[in-house]
Amino acid sequence: MTASTVTAADLETLHRQLGREPRGAVAIAARCVCGRPTVVRTSPRLPDGTPFPTQYYLTHPGAVGAVSTLEANGVMRELQERLHADTQLAAHYRAAHDRYLAERYELDDVPEIHGISAGGMPDRVKCLHVLVGHALASGPGVNPLGDEALELIRDQWRPDRCTCSDIEPPSPAESRPTDTEEPV
Repeated sequence: MTASTVTAADLETLHRQLGREPRGAVAIAARCVCGRPTVVRTSPRLPDGTPFPTQYYLTHPGAVGAVSTLEANGVMRELQERLHADTQLAAHYRAAHDRYLAERYELDDVPEIHGISAGGMPDRVKCLHVLVGHALASGPGVNPLGDEALELIRDQWRPDRCTCSDIEPPSPAESRPTDTEEPV
């Protein structure tokens, strides 16, 4: 995983993507090819003290919309059935859960969510947004169901093609982060 520092421009973009102020952003875990945030890495404890298990939060509106369509079309149920029937898939998914937790513990081990990852891992498929966020942040081969969901949305959204201008106009303050920008 190659995360990058959160800049003021990133926070502005995240605000526009989410429609609210981002909370607990510690890094940008994946970026669009144009440089805008796609996945934000979030602290396991938000600034107000709330425990937050979703370490990799999918923010790109095109990706969020495509994944929401998968969920609405019952793909989670299909993946859940396969997860229970395929022991190799289940083992790979459990390994993704273990890695997710190890990466979160690098930030902090919050007692209220100790051992709980996100997205339903390791035994359920509860949120494809989380699984896709994890897959984008960690790269191919880490989260098998996140990888599969990415393949399923490939015709609507994919990480190697910028669709940001289709969703939102760029802000004048927005640019690729540089070494001279101050982290936020």
